[in-house]
Amino acid sequence: MKENKDGEKIRSLSEIDRVIHEPARLLIMAYLFVVESADFLFLERQTGLTRGNLSSHLSKLEDAGYVEIKKEFVDKIPRTLLSLTVSGREAFKAYRDNMKHVLDELPG
Repeated sequence: MKENKDGEKIRSLSEIDRVIHEPARLLIMAYLFVVESADFLFLERQTGLTRGNLSSHLSKLEDAGYVEIKKEFVDKIPRTLLSLTVSGREAFKAYRDNMKHVLDELPG
């Protein structure tokens, strides 16, 4: 790691969570961070992702333990609810803080 003129260590980009850093997953995490939960169709509309693409990214976030996926029926209509887990919220906060730090340390 490099040191800046004040002697503080600059965080390396290698510390950035790559699961979250992918643009579509970052968008999903950002939307879910500001709500308690959201349904799949809402997230599909907000992100502009196709069903397949959204589903694939949600699976990766679920595998990482960041997103909880609940499937239920409402009046015989299937509904998928999505929410960040506690570790997902913590990971997103850490990602945000790490990115702020990296960007703040850039010259200019």
